[in-house]
Amino acid sequence: MKTLVTLFFLSLMNFGFSQEKFKAAAVEKFQKELNAEYADAKTSPLTVEDLATFKSLDFYPINEKFFVIADFIRTKDEKPFGMPTSTDRKPLYVKYGEAHFTIDGKSFKLAIYRNIELSKKKEYSDYLFLPFSDLTSGNESYIGGKYIDMKIPTGDTITIDFNTSYNPYCAYNHKYSCPKVPLENDLNVAIKAGVKKFHD
Repeated sequence: MKTLVTLFFLSLMNFGFSQEKFKAAAVEKFQKELNAEYADAKTSPLTVEDLATFKSLDFYPINEKFFVIADFIRTKDEKPFGMPTSTDRKPLYVKYGEAHFTIDGKSFKLAIYRNIELSKKKEYSDYLFLPFSDLTSGNESYIGGKYIDMKIPTGDTITIDFNTSYNPYCAYNHKYSCPKVPLENDLNVAIKAGVKKFHD
């Protein structure tokens, strides 16, 4: 299902959001669009009870530190695998590449994935999936980690804006089946950016 957050983020990438320049206004618009999606009964993952009282998601303050330009390394000869989810479902993904970056002078690495079936659809042919967890997971942010929507880069760098990270639908409603964050994407740093855990 194509969500507003995915459409918005991909449109940002199309209009030069990846040009190595942080724009707080773009993140503010992202937050506004995400809140609009969650407030609309037609697109919201919230339960009926939570939707009735929903006003806004809880976001970390926008922080330029968590907008990083990572070195992108394309991983070759990777075999598709069944991505574990919160249910028995195991959609096919492939590790597409790795992002190497620094935060506060410390080096980190994240694997970036591609959904095999989704990539066959024209509108998602260049879509990439970045799930991650960090030291805030289970405390200030959702215990199951968060996601970032991305596009296949054209060069050897890729922009990661953790300010646009969002919770899996499972954070709001157990009826959904959500990919679990692979162990290789568990960061030993507190990423205080994006959506916080959901508060009733």
